[in-house]
Amino acid sequence: MPSWKLVSGLFLLFVGSIVGLFTAIYIQVEIPNPHDSARRQATVYYWADGSRMVSVGDVNRQDVRLSQVPRSVQRAVIAAENADFYSDSGVSVTGIGRAAVNIVKGKETQGGSTITQQYVKNTYLSQDQTVQRKVKELFLSLKVSNQRPKTEVLEGYLNTSWFGRDAYGIQAASYAYYGIPAKELDPAQAALLATVLKGAESFDPSLSAANHERAEDRWSWVLDRQVETGAMSAEERAKYTKFPEPKPPVKPTSQAGQIGYLVDLANKYVRGRSGLTGKDLAGGGYRIHTTFDKAKVFALTKAVEKVSGENLDPKKRADDRHVQVGAASVRPEDGAIVAVYGGSDAIEHFSNNADTSGVPAASAFKPFVYAAALEQGIAEGERSGGGTGPVPLTPSSEGVPSMLMSLHASLVESDHTPFVETGKKVGLNNVKKIAVASGLREESMAKLEPTFSIGTSTPSAVRLASAYTTFINEGQATEPYSVTKVERDGVAVEGFELPQKHRAMSSETASIVGSALRQVGWTTVGASKDPEGLRHYFPPWAGKTGPNDRMKSAWFIGMNEELSTSITMFRTKPDVPHLLPMQGVGGDDSERGSAFPPLIWAAYEQMAAPPP
Repeated sequence: MPSWKLVSGLFLLFVGSIVGLFTAIYIQVEIPNPHDSARRQATVYYWADGSRMVSVGDVNRQDVRLSQVPRSVQRAVIAAENADFYSDSGVSVTGIGRAAVNIVKGKETQGGSTITQQYVKNTYLSQDQTVQRKVKELFLSLKVSNQRPKTEVLEGYLNTSWFGRDAYGIQAASYAYYGIPAKELDPAQAALLATVLKGAESFDPSLSAANHERAEDRWSWVLDRQVETGAMSAEERAKYTKFPEPKPPVKPTSQAGQIGYLVDLANKYVRGRSGLTGKDLAGGGYRIHTTFDKAKVFALTKAVEKVSGENLDPKKRADDRHVQVGAASVRPEDGAIVAVYGGSDAIEHFSNNADTSGVPAASAFKPFVYAAALEQGIAEGERSGGGTGPVPLTPSSEGVPSMLMSLHASLVESDHTPFVETGKKVGLNNVKKIAVASGLREESMAKLEPTFSIGTSTPSAVRLASAYTTFINEGQATEPYSVTKVERDGVAVEGFELPQKHRAMSSETASIVGSALRQVGWTTVGASKDPEGLRHYFPPWAGKTGPNDRMKSAWFIGMNEELSTSITMFRTKPDVPHLLPMQGVGGDDSERGSAFPPLIWAAYEQMAAPPP
């Protein structure tokens, strides 16, 4: 057994070596020059053909002195991010250790950084999540904390932090969220900006209802936290009970028209597949190759403008005001999103109508009820000439109006009652399962009530266009995608393998429902009269809303072997939380606006179709 003197000596030698190594590294580390913002690279987006679509990445940043930042802003940020900022050593060893362990394990790195560490990362280092970068951050933070006053560190942090909305720094953020300089922010607004520092993608209240709820909760917590830390009195806190709604986000002019919607859709896909954040993308240097077809985007926009311009007159007819259109075109072969129409202009109408989940699908949802019934083996109808079983309708079928009610005929004639009854018999959860398996999102599904079967769920136009391809693909569904490749410094980012098909229903079910959708297409838009246009010779597969729908939306989904295009029309007003009625849109004969989505589809098909 070694003596206690030997053990003690070895221990002291080990500690001394660690301290010596630490001191040596600390002495050698020099504070580098700050990043040169002018050298920041843009992120470039490309059309499907490889041509450049748009370049995004000019740094929106305006430095201000700490004296120009209200104390309420400083208190809110410190309380939320680093309550003992003025007394700490500039680092959180436990936070760095936890982050290093997570990096080694391949997990996400989270929190634990002091304001000094975040300032050092923003100002001197890259955003790479590596052990080496964390170690460098530790020593630089210690040195900065020892050599720079805390006020300088706080000023630098406020000027370099990412607040979302393409805004770096408190001044740019103040304009982006409230349209005022930072010096005019009040304590309530300050607490909101301290909130979005946590992550604008999750806390910018304008991005979604869920974001708004999270933002309100954290905003309230930031104010309460200031009371806990002694930065604000309880009496002052009691003054701030109304959430300070920020103004809607504004897109740069380079993202006017449909470009902003396309960029948002691509960014959303990139974040979901790669783990990159909005801050990463805004940092620049990425090359993002999309699936968007420039000619088809242009054709879809023109089709919407043509039909709307010819049929809607908001100046003379009040029912035509506040009308919105959303549309998406997906390639059935592989699920690529080739075109969207997100609204009139991305820099004026921020919400992407093609990707919104808030418009009930109504009768456009019924094919999934029919499919669920067939999968359960209980879908039976009656032929007008006798016999039972699914009724195989074709464009040449006669006597459709006299046919006894069946799911097949009811889908064509937009009758609700058989679908409500079938939903009860099949089980609403089974209907939901097949809809989700086909590609509709779980979160867009409505409550499982009797009306569920007639379309109270609110899928986006992108998702509905994609889900309908299941009926043309023999029961196989494909996740829609908008990005084929992402590169940075010539190196491909992982996570962009093409989605694989999966079976959502049997091929027999898809074929039977598909025959009904063919009949819907025949009765709604007919078929091409040009025998040379072979892909238009047969009617499209189609789903739609009709005069029997009493929901505040109009839909048409038209599909052939090359494109599945979903078009929705609805009315919404910024200061009204629910959709406005569609009755009277386009005149009393418009059947709640349901006449217009098929017209838009037909115009788009004519413009987008390649010459025979």
